[in-house]
Amino acid sequence: MSKRPIIAITMGDPAGVGPEVTAKALARDEVWDCCRPFVVGDAGVLARAVALVAAPLPLHSVAEMAEACFDPAAPDVLNLHNVDPVALQPGEVSAAAGQTSVDYVKRAVALALEGRVDGIATGPINKAALQAAGIPYIGHTELLAALTGAERVTTMLATPGLRVVHVTRHVPLREVAAHITRKQVLETIHLTDAGLREMGIPHPRLAIAALNPHGGDEGLLGREEIEAIRPAVEAAQAEGIDARGPIPADSVFFRAIRGEFDAVVAMYHDQGHIPIKTYGFKCSVTVTLGLPIVRTSVDHGTAFDIAWQGVASEESLVEAIRLAAWLASQRGFAS
Repeated sequence: MSKRPIIAITMGDPAGVGPEVTAKALARDEVWDCCRPFVVGDAGVLARAVALVAAPLPLHSVAEMAEACFDPAAPDVLNLHNVDPVALQPGEVSAAAGQTSVDYVKRAVALALEGRVDGIATGPINKAALQAAGIPYIGHTELLAALTGAERVTTMLATPGLRVVHVTRHVPLREVAAHITRKQVLETIHLTDAGLREMGIPHPRLAIAALNPHGGDEGLLGREEIEAIRPAVEAAQAEGIDARGPIPADSVFFRAIRGEFDAVVAMYHDQGHIPIKTYGFKCSVTVTLGLPIVRTSVDHGTAFDIAWQGVASEESLVEAIRLAAWLASQRGFAS
């Protein structure tokens, strides 16, 4: 077997579905075929999840990366010992669980920046738990940008047949229009073009979605297309980027699924998330563009309503791990 990249898997919020989908993913042959997985989490919690899903996996708890064996029969867990099993309440928001989930990400990012792992695939964290813990970030993307010093990052959602990148993410709908500026749209086009090239698409075809109904109807239904989106598209075209738009959002995703475009640049969170999750939620993943490290993630939340019942699907995490391994290979992984 050829050398495979090391992918750090963060366990996510321990009160959510992260531990059980991690346990299920570690039992999948395709994970081990594409990479050497290395879990960053709490060995006690993960052992409980392994028992819950009846995965035949005795875990190899390690205190340092150097102790890892990468044995499919006994997966490695960098054990941070930061969960009180008595206090842990499955399916509930807690400050302790929020802090714990951030600790996993911080350690994984440090390993990636040091070149000791080749990429990160993250389990789900909970925004309310982060807030309860006093974490000054609303989600993974903002935290990762701060930890790596990246100046401009954004999120790509991907499922077979459709990719979407967002100009704005966690912004209230009433505030979205104020964030749709020529600069913001053009920066997102740049990140999308660069990200797709890194994914092996030499000449990306980008569709830029309109913000307003009917693309604004030449200003009758809004001027963002005239004052921000179209000028950004024209600037990108002048740089040699194959960007087209603004295209009304009620048709652009159909055209992308049909194969006309390699990715759609959406203006706000739900404009991009709804088509992805309708078209291919089971296998959809996210990729953070603009980071100096490889990072992918599940495209679902902590799912507290079904947490610790053993019923959560691991498909999104498996796809995230596979994509992280592939991206690491594209970059020429060093470990």
